[in-house]
Amino acid sequence: MSHPMRPNPSNRRQFIRGAAATVGAMSVAPHLIAQSGPVRVGYAIARTGPWTGGAQVSQEPNYLLWAEQQNAAGGLDIKGVKRPIELISSDDRSEVETVVRTYEKLMGSDKVDLVLPPWGSNANFAVAPLANRFGYPFLAPTALSRRLVEMKLPYFFLLLQQPKPMCDAIVDMLKANGAKTAACIYVDDLFGLENYAALKVALAGSGIQLVQDTSYPGGVKDLSPTLRSIKDKNPDAFIGFTYPPDTILASRQAKEVGFNPKFFYASVGTAFQLYRNVMTSAGAEGVLGMGSWNAKTSPGAKAYFDAHTKKFGGKEPDRWASGHCWAGLEILTQGVKQVGLDRKALRDYIANTTHKTIIGDVKFTGSENTATPGTVGQWQNGEMEVVWPQKVATAKLNPNKPAWK
Repeated sequence: MSHPMRPNPSNRRQFIRGAAATVGAMSVAPHLIAQSGPVRVGYAIARTGPWTGGAQVSQEPNYLLWAEQQNAAGGLDIKGVKRPIELISSDDRSEVETVVRTYEKLMGSDKVDLVLPPWGSNANFAVAPLANRFGYPFLAPTALSRRLVEMKLPYFFLLLQQPKPMCDAIVDMLKANGAKTAACIYVDDLFGLENYAALKVALAGSGIQLVQDTSYPGGVKDLSPTLRSIKDKNPDAFIGFTYPPDTILASRQAKEVGFNPKFFYASVGTAFQLYRNVMTSAGAEGVLGMGSWNAKTSPGAKAYFDAHTKKFGGKEPDRWASGHCWAGLEILTQGVKQVGLDRKALRDYIANTTHKTIIGDVKFTGSENTATPGTVGQWQNGEMEVVWPQKVATAKLNPNKPAWK
């Protein structure tokens, strides 16, 4: 990798001799040279394996766009000095072991200046203790885990709304719109189990009865038996704590078995452009999911949406974690502008500041973003609108999902 702002060897020797004449080469020159080179930003991300669908929509495109924009403006502003960003990245192959090994190397031996997080709750859960051990702030846009909050790791920050506020928003919306019964499916891993547990708590005392709850293994290929069983119980609402392939599978198979409740909610991937596109034949209209922003949310959100779509040839950011990912990059950018690359000072800045971002204010209580409310999105006329709670809504909820096409 080339380093365009590092002095060439002959210039470097002259620089060191000049410094030695005044205050000593060994202590000053290497420090000053380091200040003129690229900012080395390391990460591991899924480019192959089952995490790829989410990682290549919600995270890596944003990392690439951010680095390109910063470098086009002269580099990342480090307390008034602009330095180019050098991304040091690799494929984690959707393997927790590879994630851990890669970040240990990036932080432990490579000693990069900054790190960007991997994709998904499982990968972030594995790497969070390393962030704390090596003292690197992590602003994680795709980690949903109450356990991560409870671990109280001072260098780890979760940008997404966590299971409790998300499930509280779902149940509040259902209750306000007359739902009496619901059914739930959930993937059998950290993400699914925590969200299912939060849903059970949210439903307690709501007057909404959970008529069926069924877990399924990651990589499931057929959900139709479960969907037929749920259809027989005729619930008002279906809630799926699902990953992108399962979100699409559950939606397609719900159509196939003729299951069309008033409220059909699926999780990760529902807010993707891919979902809208692949569901053209079945119809995405009225489907609910994890969505928290769109181009109407703020002027900054519109600018980001347009820049992303242009850079990636019409590929849109998703209306959930992509926005949180960009918000994290905004926070990181502002942080190094204010306090530089001192990671302890950067951590303190992140922890103690109310951050203005494209998704609104972000403020951390411990590791958790407590300023952004739990939200529900809904596909309406080709756009994933924020429909709940009403104070952040970009459109009004349609409380009766149209029939699948």
